[in-house]
Amino acid sequence: MRSIILLLFCTLTSLSQAQISDSKQMILNSVEKHKSNLIEMSDEIWSLAEIAFEETKSSEILASYAEKNGMKLERAVAGMPTAFVASYGEGSPVIGILGEFDALPGLSQKAQPTKDPLNPGMGGHGCGHNLFGAGSLGAAIAIKELIEAGKIKGTVKFFGTPAEEKYFGKLWFAREGYFDDLDVCLDWHPAAKTKSVVQSSLALVDFIVEFRGQAAHASFDPWNGRSAVDGMELFTTGINYFREHIKGTTRIHYHIMHGGDVVNVVPDYAKIWTRVRDSQRDDMLAVYEHVKEIARGAAIMANVDYEVTLVSGLHEVLVNRRGGKALQKNLEALGPIKYTPEEIAFAEEMQRVLEVPTFGIDGSIEPLEETRPLIGGASSDVGDVSWVVPEIRLSVTTAPVGTPWHSWAVVATGGMSIGHKGLVYAAKALGMTMVDLFEDPALVSEIQAEFKKRKGDHVYKAILPEGPPPIPSSVDGN
Repeated sequence: MRSIILLLFCTLTSLSQAQISDSKQMILNSVEKHKSNLIEMSDEIWSLAEIAFEETKSSEILASYAEKNGMKLERAVAGMPTAFVASYGEGSPVIGILGEFDALPGLSQKAQPTKDPLNPGMGGHGCGHNLFGAGSLGAAIAIKELIEAGKIKGTVKFFGTPAEEKYFGKLWFAREGYFDDLDVCLDWHPAAKTKSVVQSSLALVDFIVEFRGQAAHASFDPWNGRSAVDGMELFTTGINYFREHIKGTTRIHYHIMHGGDVVNVVPDYAKIWTRVRDSQRDDMLAVYEHVKEIARGAAIMANVDYEVTLVSGLHEVLVNRRGGKALQKNLEALGPIKYTPEEIAFAEEMQRVLEVPTFGIDGSIEPLEETRPLIGGASSDVGDVSWVVPEIRLSVTTAPVGTPWHSWAVVATGGMSIGHKGLVYAAKALGMTMVDLFEDPALVSEIQAEFKKRKGDHVYKAILPEGPPPIPSSVDGN
């Protein structure tokens, strides 16, 4: 029996290696060569944990490494001081790859399986973007080295895209035309499973509603006051009654940003951040219009003024299955991620703390899924990129099964070897897939044909207000 298993293992290993061409082996060698530096950069970005549009040091870490390795840098693009493009080569095809590096507020955590902030009250990489940016850059540099060696021809572009968690930096890249010359683009995201992503995401719209009334003494003469908070509470009540009458694919959430200052003053100002999502952009926009009417009605009932201000909005991801199939072949050639007993014990201890089943960590390769209608889920500004250029998407295991995302647990694994292995794996898988795109014009044509068919006659336009990105004064110096 042992000999049969050994024979099977050797056969599968040989089969995987047979799928790895000389150019792809050069990708693997390059990633291994840069491995320690990629992990070091990721860990430094993890420690910095800089939030949306404040990723000054994190952005520079990646940009400087790209420049050090011979890529041409364009900094502070599309009006964003922390955004950059690193490119190398000339001519077609032009292949892009996305990298993120922003953290989430309030999620600081040590790299351990029990909850314990590294810097209490500060940010943390609860979505693994410290791994995302470094892994994608590793793939871009590996391709740069192949172009430089004369093995492939064309142009590679790495996009350092800030503020995905709050303001959606890729929207300004898209509005300014930075993706227009790409033939295909790729991205990856940390996850609890490794797979080629062929599902969509939720479209969304973010907007601020402000209510303004008249202050008065809350006991002595409240009749002289008009409460802005009354207007806001009526608004949220209207939203919550509306929930019964929306589709199951729709999500509405809000965050109260200002709700008065002291108890004995009728508040004259209230502010609430509101978000509407849906799997279909048109349905999302219809709900958005109705929610704005709820705000108007609330203002009438409370006898206050109101104002709605668009922050930004996202398109749902336009799936590209042909690109997903090409990526899937490279995942299967690479094989699963393997973990040490210590890493498995780390994952299981974390699962016990989280009170979820102790399944450990799953480094296997998921089969290519059928694309299905989406109910629920998350949103990403990658969606907007996917309506400009065909997008190939990858998820790689960087956290245990059952881990809640945007939590301390993702921060913890993103700062140790479990996350590091996902980063390196993503760089290799993306780099290998990019080799296919550079070497096979027919594949690029097939990917683009599917993109055009799925997009139809839709003309992409970013859901953004006029004007520059909302850069904090601490970043832009104003």
